[in-house]
Amino acid sequence: MSEMFNVAEEFGSNVFNDAVMKERLPKQIYKELKKTIEEGTELNPEIANVVANAMKNWAIEKGATHYTHWFQPLTGVTAEKHDSFITSPDEQGKVLMEFSGKELIKGEPDASSFPSGGLRATFEARGYTAWDCTSPAFVRKDAAGATLCIPTAFCSYTGEALDKKTPLLRSMEAINTQALRILRLFGNTTSKRVRPSVGPEQEYFIVDRDKYLKRKDLIFTGRTLFGAMPPKGQELEDHYFGAIRERIAAFMKDVNQELWRLGVCAKTQHNEVAPAQHELAPIYAECNIAVDHNQLTMEVLKKVAGRHGLTCLLHEKPFAGVNGSGKHNNWSIVTDDGINLLDPGKTPHENVQFLVVLAAIISAVDKHADLLRESAADPGNDHRLGANEAPPAIISIFLGDQLDDVIAQLISTGEATSSKKAGKLNIGVNSLPVLAKDATDRNRTSPFAFTGNKFEFRMVGSSDSVASPNIVLNTIVAEAFCDIADELEQADDFAMATHDVIKRLLTDHQRIIFNGNGYSDAWVEEAERRGLPNLKSMVDAIPSLTTDKAVAMFEKFGVFTRAELESRTEIQYEAYAKAINIEAKAMYDIASKQIIPAVMKYTTQLAKSINAVKATGVAADTSTQEGLLVQTSALLAETKNALMALHEITAKAAECAEGEAMARFFHDQVIPSMAALRKPVDELEMIVDKDLWPMPSYGDLIFEV
Repeated sequence: MSEMFNVAEEFGSNVFNDAVMKERLPKQIYKELKKTIEEGTELNPEIANVVANAMKNWAIEKGATHYTHWFQPLTGVTAEKHDSFITSPDEQGKVLMEFSGKELIKGEPDASSFPSGGLRATFEARGYTAWDCTSPAFVRKDAAGATLCIPTAFCSYTGEALDKKTPLLRSMEAINTQALRILRLFGNTTSKRVRPSVGPEQEYFIVDRDKYLKRKDLIFTGRTLFGAMPPKGQELEDHYFGAIRERIAAFMKDVNQELWRLGVCAKTQHNEVAPAQHELAPIYAECNIAVDHNQLTMEVLKKVAGRHGLTCLLHEKPFAGVNGSGKHNNWSIVTDDGINLLDPGKTPHENVQFLVVLAAIISAVDKHADLLRESAADPGNDHRLGANEAPPAIISIFLGDQLDDVIAQLISTGEATSSKKAGKLNIGVNSLPVLAKDATDRNRTSPFAFTGNKFEFRMVGSSDSVASPNIVLNTIVAEAFCDIADELEQADDFAMATHDVIKRLLTDHQRIIFNGNGYSDAWVEEAERRGLPNLKSMVDAIPSLTTDKAVAMFEKFGVFTRAELESRTEIQYEAYAKAINIEAKAMYDIASKQIIPAVMKYTTQLAKSINAVKATGVAADTSTQEGLLVQTSALLAETKNALMALHEITAKAAECAEGEAMARFFHDQVIPSMAALRKPVDELEMIVDKDLWPMPSYGDLIFEV
């Protein structure tokens, strides 16, 4: 029997949280630090030494020997450099364990070695990490021992943001300022701060590590570049919410325990739709902390999987033909005293403040649909969006029957006099309880759906940081709040002006509302008639970052400068081109060194078998073997030709100018060439002897876990 794990006692045990600070910091220091955390006041450097000493002592008691500034550069993953607490030996050869306020507040990583999009050159290497006291430090324990991890922002020597945390914090300040203006207009004088709240659902695949190590495509790219579908996929729908296998359950148990110790509120776990696919969902947290926690979640999933002889695949589409993995970003806006601005109440038609907030969000999403789409763009997501329960690439909003009815009343008559009621659901079995029925259904095809007291942005990819979509959501809604507040603050008749604002915004932006089937061809045609953008690929979406309206908005609220947006555009184009180039090179390597030799061995054995039969002089029908030989040889020739074509087209990419031209070349030319190579290889996998095929099949990977 394993040792009992007491969740209540262990939760947050490795986090320098409020309880630890209150216990270990002098009362005045604690009070000043809390003021910075809760009210956003400037951090007093004088308290840093006291906090650093307390943090060090606490971490050492947890077994820590090193500390690191834990930050989120534009690579999409976290970064860290470890320093020990030890000082130089004294005359007696003894060392002390020290950690100063300066070391807590500031670090200096090499900024030119991270993606900067031109903001930093090799000869301009200096960058800074700055302590983010709003996200608690934590001790991470692994094979390296225990390390004190300090969440930090990362910027260049000249002050530009080189990470995802800095603009996220800026966007949170923007929406806080503008949301408070709305609240004050409605007479709320008690709420001091408004925070976006986020709950990101994490989907992932788990495969056996030994099989994973035999798939060079998974190792190099995170997805299978070749692979025929097995006889069974997800069509029986028996994996979704099915009983969790013991090996996976043991892995999930360890994941939960490690996350709980790190203060991550891992709440829900279950099998997802595709075989070998699963989901982990946390309880909501303040936006900044939720982003940090999701990065930790991805790290823990991968690390714990290794301990169990498994590998966690976070790629959006590791297997063709079955569901891809997303990360549903559940977003709401909550005051410091617990008011959810997206709670419609029982009679939303009478909740004027909610209707103002709703109208603001609808107008923001319609105005900046392209930006929201770009915030979920990555090469892996291009394979996922628009199929197998992933939302389409067209941004639309699902509101459901109740709110759709209220909005229809407001648009048509200018007044909403009723709201559809929730009602009861009688299942028809006396022994079963009568269930409370929601006022509206759910829509899994909608990329941006209202789900009761929050919006669920379903487009985000499983491997992505949720910082980018939340930066965009926070900022576009801040802009909408600002425009509304500017108008209402000048109004002579507040009630009439509010009524007019709600009706105008809903009327002007109703095109973004769609409650139907987002997968249908009819919706694609309808969206085009409505003038909604359909940005099918990452390459199509990237230019949205630097449109005049995007630059003006981000600069107005201090979230991004034009230079920061242009740098991110270059980074996105470069990341796309590099990702596809790696995939193309991996395909060439695998096909030429593994697949073609295996097929040649098979055809040689087949030819020998045919010749051996004929050599006996016994009349025997070898037409089946000869047919297989002809078919296999033809596919082998097709594979060889496609391989050479891929090699030639990839080599031409070097002739393209860097940036958009190169990314578009990989999208338009290289990806079709990769598909042309995969086609005959997948057909060959269905013919060649399994013992000769050089890698585990889909069936081996997704069913034998």
